[in-house]
Amino acid sequence: MSSSEAPPAEAPNDAESIKAVPVRHYGRWVAGVIILFLAFIVVRSVITNDALQWPVVGQFLFDDRILRGLQNTLILTVISMLIGIFGGILLAVMRLSPNPLTSGAAALYIWLFRGTPLITQLIIWNFLGLAYSRIGLGIPFGPTFVSWDTNLLITQFTASLLGLGLNEAAYMAEIVRGGIQSVDSGQLEAASALGMNRTRTLRRIILPQAMRVIIPPTGNETISMLKTTSLVVAIGYFELMVAAQTIYSQNLKTVPLLIVAALWYLFMTSVLTVVQIQIEKRFSRGTSRDVVQRQGWAAKLFSRGGGNVT
Repeated sequence: MSSSEAPPAEAPNDAESIKAVPVRHYGRWVAGVIILFLAFIVVRSVITNDALQWPVVGQFLFDDRILRGLQNTLILTVISMLIGIFGGILLAVMRLSPNPLTSGAAALYIWLFRGTPLITQLIIWNFLGLAYSRIGLGIPFGPTFVSWDTNLLITQFTASLLGLGLNEAAYMAEIVRGGIQSVDSGQLEAASALGMNRTRTLRRIILPQAMRVIIPPTGNETISMLKTTSLVVAIGYFELMVAAQTIYSQNLKTVPLLIVAALWYLFMTSVLTVVQIQIEKRFSRGTSRDVVQRQGWAAKLFSRGGGNVT
């Protein structure tokens, strides 16, 4: 009796039977429509509100006093950030020093300047002459070779730079310290084994790698500094907010002048944000983060985690 064997069933073609279908995010579409509707209401309300006096805003947007205040704001921001960055690097290196006196001095500085309000520091620097009428150079507990009148030496501009820059140095010190500590300690040991001293190791090996961690918060600090300069209004230095206050105290157009100042702050922070993004891209080249940033929107949307398999 002959037996006939049934032919084996064909294996299904996985490539043809599996079809990836993108997930339908209906909730996102609904939320998007609601947000656009609310944004439309807000924008329409702002544009059509006669109390905001948009013609007055346009009149004073490029006023000479506003532009002079804007210039002083930018100068304060740049110089204060330079003081903060270089001071922060020095303090971070001191903080990581094995010498307890050096490390303790840096820790005390950071504690003092981060623990007191910036506006208090600005006022102290501005009125330092009340405590020290003269500042001089000489031998401690001995003769003074040269001295200056404190009120003439520390002007409103100098007081603003000292308050903003030295305060920023305390915050930058922690940012730089975190960046340095993010680098693997084995590289420091390898550099030491090669005979490199601590300064050269820091400059050639540690800091270049730490910059990827340091750059993003430093950009945020720069943007924050641009807005923090408005605190010098407490000591009367002429910057953007003081310029706006000077004008609206004369013509009583308070709201339009505040809008003028806000528009300039928004413009400058937007420019700084773009610069920060470009710097971050430069320092993230060759990393997995850089690859993700260069992916197209379609690749991100339809990646392996972006669809269902049915």
